[in-house]
Amino acid sequence: MTIPACDVIFRSYSELCTFDTLEERFDYLKLNGVVGDILFGYARYLNQVFYHSRDWMDAKEEVIIRDMGNDLGVPGWKIGGAIYVHHMNPVTLQQLKDNDPILTDPENLISCSWATHQAITWGNKLLLPKPIVVRAKNDTCPWKQ
Repeated sequence: MTIPACDVIFRSYSELCTFDTLEERFDYLKLNGVVGDILFGYARYLNQVFYHSRDWMDAKEEVIIRDMGNDLGVPGWKIGGAIYVHHMNPVTLQQLKDNDPILTDPENLISCSWATHQAITWGNKLLLPKPIVVRAKNDTCPWKQ
């Protein structure tokens, strides 16, 4: 499936699930380094209050269960370490001030690894985790096979 050339205004879990591979889902979600700078400056306390709230903890748990611990919800891409829950649409200061329901809406959230979260944030596919290579006896010595 190809990703539309235009910028996606609103990303959703339902639409994300129409893409099969980790790379396709990454292409759908990538931000190319465009993040809410204000939320990491003077207003950072607001997102810290939110990310420690009961509402966030409950939503996060629901999403991790829904995605079965898979990176971007892709079957077979189990997250080996900490599981992050990513807002598919960047959080705004106004949403935090208003306690906007979109902040905890599972349709706006997806499980991911730290590496995938960084790849999405900076739009760098090279940061995505690599598939696990299944090793076999003598696979490094082709003349022994």
